[in-house]
Amino acid sequence: MATPPRRPTNPFAAAEAAFKPVKKPAAAPIREPSTAPNVRELVSVRIDRAVLDHFQEDGPGWQDRINDALRQWLAAKG
Repeated sequence: MATPPRRPTNPFAAAEAAFKPVKKPAAAPIREPSTAPNVRELVSVRIDRAVLDHFQEDGPGWQDRINDALRQWLAAKG
């Protein structure tokens, strides 16, 4: 009994299989904003090193200090 060849015998079929269109991933669901007041969101933000060092120099709680500074800025702006 002969074993099947390791390579496809039809080069056209092999080329078609290699260049099949890629399925697009499903779109991410639209996230509704939280309805509860003062709920914190987990986000990723890029901050300059000098700014980060300033808020981290007093130790733990630096994220709260950044949040407080942003709240003060919003209050002063509006």
